[in-house]
Amino acid sequence: MTAILTHLQTKRLWTAGELASKFSVSIRTIYRDIRALEQAGVPIITEEGKGYSLMEHYRLPPIMFTENQANALVLAEQLVLKNRDASFIKDYIEAIDKIKAVLGHSVKEKANLLAERTRFDQNIHNERNSNNLSDLQFALTNFYLTRIDYTNEANESTTRLIEPFALLSTQENWLLVAWCRLRKSFRFFRLDRIHKLEIQSEKFIPHKMTLQEYFDKFH
Repeated sequence: MTAILTHLQTKRLWTAGELASKFSVSIRTIYRDIRALEQAGVPIITEEGKGYSLMEHYRLPPIMFTENQANALVLAEQLVLKNRDASFIKDYIEAIDKIKAVLGHSVKEKANLLAERTRFDQNIHNERNSNNLSDLQFALTNFYLTRIDYTNEANESTTRLIEPFALLSTQENWLLVAWCRLRKSFRFFRLDRIHKLEIQSEKFIPHKMTLQEYFDKFH
């Protein structure tokens, strides 16, 4: 039941089927444990046909993380998932679940969005030299327009107004996928070629697709 409570705090909704699969028990067992948690005073919300969630302001004290700290943990999780030791991955994921459990809903939702919009390939030998990753994470999860001064491979400098969509780590560089308002299309930007970055006060309408849907559509 403690594990169910922890998982209910890691994202907004869990179905009984998802929880049963996660813990290798029957759905009937999940129903029983949910009732027991409710009887113990845990404010579980049941949405018919959708699943279970916790009342918005209910979370385990006392740890509090800033949004940037939560985002850093998401990137660390992506790196750990590239490790080849299964037991290490299992232990780390369980630890991250406990950390996510104490995040406020707003920060948690942004961290989950960032996890969905980030790809990380292992890089052992190459050094990355970008100072913009944290700001871009913030702009991506809060849907802020961002102005960048950018130099392309032909050494041509331009100023772009972009809508950050996803972050990709390749073997050599961090790449930003963003909707470019100048080119009116999605473009890749190497973070080490961004010389100046300014987050704007204006927000953009979130793009209603996952990163995988983007790859399927454009590549």
